[in-house]
Amino acid sequence: MTLTSRIRNVLDPLKCPSKAELKKALLQLDLKLDDLAGLPEPSEGKPYNRKLLYKNEEVEMLVMNWSQLECAPHDHGNSHGWIQVLSGTSLNSVYEVKGNGLPFELFHEYHHKGKHFYAPKKAIHKMKASNYTNLVTLHLYSPPITGMIVYDLKKCAACVVSDDCGAWWPDEQYQKVKEIKLKIDAVFDK
Repeated sequence: MTLTSRIRNVLDPLKCPSKAELKKALLQLDLKLDDLAGLPEPSEGKPYNRKLLYKNEEVEMLVMNWSQLECAPHDHGNSHGWIQVLSGTSLNSVYEVKGNGLPFELFHEYHHKGKHFYAPKKAIHKMKASNYTNLVTLHLYSPPITGMIVYDLKKCAACVVSDDCGAWWPDEQYQKVKEIKLKIDAVFDK
């Protein structure tokens, strides 16, 4: 059975999957780095390069090959999903935002090869390869990500990005669906 058929057999039946159903699908697929031929090289000047493995109206699955750059803090729009570390170690930082304020880091954690971690709807996080490891991650989201918000903490701004933009401040004007000016003092309103 081809990889595409294997993925389709597991993901096609999913309809508005729960957190548990998404994780079960990932575990059932049991994908390893060796299963993913033709992995894109990390992009120059970007935190990662990604390859879409599967997408329908209910779910999308992507593999990401990371450079040594970190992505920007971001959410996943109205999507939730699981991230699996296929190789290397990820440093994942989790943020909180109050109202229209600037996100602030709550904590960070390391995820090593084989680890799965959950990304809830509207949760804000950023990732990077830890300790110069060759980080490759597998992502399964439902529904497919749209309306992702990316934060630029230095500019005190946020931006809803187009679906073809990754978790970084857009290079192209058309990728900026909506820019949002954030309030610095809202960070301290607890």
